[in-house]
Amino acid sequence: MKCDILAIGAHPDDVELGCGGTVAKLISEGKKVAILDLTEGELGTRGTRETRAAEAKDASEILGISFRENLKLKDGFLNNSEEYQLKIVEKIRKYRPDIVLANAIDDRHPDHAKAAKLVSDACFLSGLRKIETFDNNELQDAWRPKQIFHYIQWKNIEPDFVLDISGFLDKKLQACLAYKTQFFNPDSQEPVTPIATKDFLESLTYRAQDLGRLSGVEYAEGFTTEKLLAFKNFEGIVCD
Repeated sequence: MKCDILAIGAHPDDVELGCGGTVAKLISEGKKVAILDLTEGELGTRGTRETRAAEAKDASEILGISFRENLKLKDGFLNNSEEYQLKIVEKIRKYRPDIVLANAIDDRHPDHAKAAKLVSDACFLSGLRKIETFDNNELQDAWRPKQIFHYIQWKNIEPDFVLDISGFLDKKLQACLAYKTQFFNPDSQEPVTPIATKDFLESLTYRAQDLGRLSGVEYAEGFTTEKLLAFKNFEGIVCD
């Protein structure tokens, strides 16, 4: 079940909002991508855990995700505990990703920053051979991802690098809008939340457009990195 990329989000829709364009592009290039949702988003003002699960399934089909799982940790109460770390270690060792994409290091929702640290620590622990975890009663091999990149969410964090998603913004938006209960719908009778406004929906485009403007492409998504990146050559770097 080896995947190239494991994208992890505290809630269903975090991955789509934060790096949906990147995921769509990587899949188009033949990369195998899995998504791990830590909670069911059950404390969300709009919708239910059941509707969110159905929406996540639809979004996965739009993006072409290979595998998607939900750990069903407690929404709103994520913590960097041994219990939660080991649950994530099991999934890292199951999918053996080279790269992990994780929540923003600082954000409006407290679960996002907590998830960022939790996932980071789990990635390190996953590489320790003396930590034993099991999948279907079989001892798992240690595995440590090569890189952890944190996508950007509500706050305008300055990225360490951006990835060109020109040609993939529409697919990102389609995947986000698969979460019909969560985002702007003028006909909805549910309470208005900060992410259920027209302005927030439009911000998905203008943020990608602004990062693209700054980097010389049409649209881009930004990431922060935990360690200094080294390039073997200058191929692939966009110059306007």
